Amino acid sequence: MPAIYNVTAVPPIRILIVDDHPILRVGIAALIASSKEMECVGQVGSGEEAIEQHARLQPDITLMDLRLPGIGGVETIRRIRSVAPKARFIVLTTYEGDEDIHQAMEAGASGYLVKGLPQEVLVNAVRRVHAGARYLPPPMSRALAERTPDSSLSAREREVLVLVAKGQSNKEIASALGISEGTVKCHVSVILVRLNASDRTQAVVNALRRGLIHL
Repeated sequence: MPAIYNVTAVPPIRILIVDDHPILRVGIAALIASSKEMECVGQVGSGEEAIEQHARLQPDITLMDLRLPGIGGVETIRRIRSVAPKARFIVLTTYEGDEDIHQAMEAGASGYLVKGLPQEVLVNAVRRVHAGARYLPPPMSRALAERTPDSSLSAREREVLVLVAKGQSNKEIASALGISEGTVKCHVSVILVRLNASDRTQAVVNALRRGLIHL
C-alpha cells in the first residue's frame, strides 16, 4: 500500500496596500495577484484608513506610500506599531532621499522600495520581510550609510526651511512662526551648516534631494 503524505499548503502572504493614487493601487494589486505567494487583502488611500483597516484585517505585510493625505506614511507606521508592535511594513514610494529612508526605518519599516522597480524585486522584498529580515536595495543602503547624524534638522528648523523654500524673507518667517527675526537668522545659519550649503537656494535644493522637506 503506497505511503500517504499529509501535505499542508502554505497560505499566501496577506498584504494591505496603502497609496493615495487609485491607479497605482490597482497596478500593485495586479502584481500581487500574479504571484501565488501573495494575496491582496485590502487597498486604502490614506493613513487614517490604513490604521483602521490594519486593525481589522491584520495583514502580514503592509505596503506603505510615504506621501498620503492627512497622516503621512511615517506617522501611520508609528501609530500602527504602537498598538501592533509586530506589524511589518515595506515602504513603496517615489522618495529616494536618505532622510526619508532613515525616518521610515526608524518608524519601524522593514523594507524600502522605490516605485518602478521590477516585479521580482517587490516579490523578493515581501519574502524577506515576511521571513523576519530587512530588505534595502543597494542604492537605498548606500544612501542610508552616507547619512550623517549631525545633518538632521529639528522640527523648528524644518518649519523655517519650508518657508525659506517658499521664498519668504526672515521677517516674513518670523511673523509666520511668531518668533523674532534674530531667532530666524540663527535657525537659517544652522540650516546652512547642517546641509553643507553656501546660501538659502542651495540649502533648499539639498533638503529636497535628501527628503528633509517636500513641497
